[in-house]
Amino acid sequence: MTDTRIDSLPALMAFSRVVATGSLSAAAREMDLPLSVISKRLAHLEKSVGVRLIQRTTRRQTLTEEGALFHARVVRILDEIEQAEALLSQRRQEVSGLLRVTAPGQLGRQTIAPLIADFQRLHPQLAVQLELTDAVVDLVEGGLDLAVRFGSLADSSLIARPLAPNFRVLCASPAYLKLHGTPKHPHDLMSHRCILIGDQRRGEWRFEGDESVAVRIDAAIVTNDGEAAHRLALADAGIAVKSIWDVGDDILAGKLRRVLPQHSMSAAPLHAIYPHSQHLAPRVRAFVDYLRERLAQAWRWDTL
Repeated sequence: MTDTRIDSLPALMAFSRVVATGSLSAAAREMDLPLSVISKRLAHLEKSVGVRLIQRTTRRQTLTEEGALFHARVVRILDEIEQAEALLSQRRQEVSGLLRVTAPGQLGRQTIAPLIADFQRLHPQLAVQLELTDAVVDLVEGGLDLAVRFGSLADSSLIARPLAPNFRVLCASPAYLKLHGTPKHPHDLMSHRCILIGDQRRGEWRFEGDESVAVRIDAAIVTNDGEAAHRLALADAGIAVKSIWDVGDDILAGKLRRVLPQHSMSAAPLHAIYPHSQHLAPRVRAFVDYLRERLAQAWRWDTL
């Protein structure tokens, strides 16, 4: 059985233009190609289909019966290809499809979720899947487009783009500090009720500055949820380490107070993390840009 598979789109395009312009030479001029290239492409096409498509003389050319039938299909094929390319071009510019995002629990509920709602109002064709967890999720394995995370990037196979500044603070309620006293030095924390985030009762809090100090903490309360630690601090249960994004407004309002403000902890800027930067979907790129703009507008804790 003869294989008549057509494997050359340029040959189909050349055939279409030869028919439309009326001659090989006119098609060559229109496509800005040598006449020999057009002739070879047409010959290749006729060899592939196994029939003559165009009858050519020195004066004129006409489609054969098979050529006319074939041309009608080729026109539809090329039109479908053009529409497909136009669709992809539009999709490269259009913010649509499904955006899959993961973020820390409290930051996600308090800050990211409202921004997603605003972003989706700007782009109604966009669907969003928001996964909130304080655990570090494998983006590739989880099928996620983007993670919003505090701190530095450990996996060099990922791309990290800074979103906003951030610093961590020790904080407690005024009532707790009135009852238990205010620590003057990091080592004083060993005699206080401390709230740890994680799954271990013992941990270490490190302080930087003129004097670098590491303090071993035996927690009074351990929780795997950052927002729970925040609520516990508000409920006078002890001293917690939290991102300024989570507790900054409560400190400004006097509901919480910074503890040991002269002893800073390592900075943990907010980043957008994604698996790669090449051919990044417009929805991901646009959302990251939007987050940067809106988070910059929301930043208000330089004086704390």
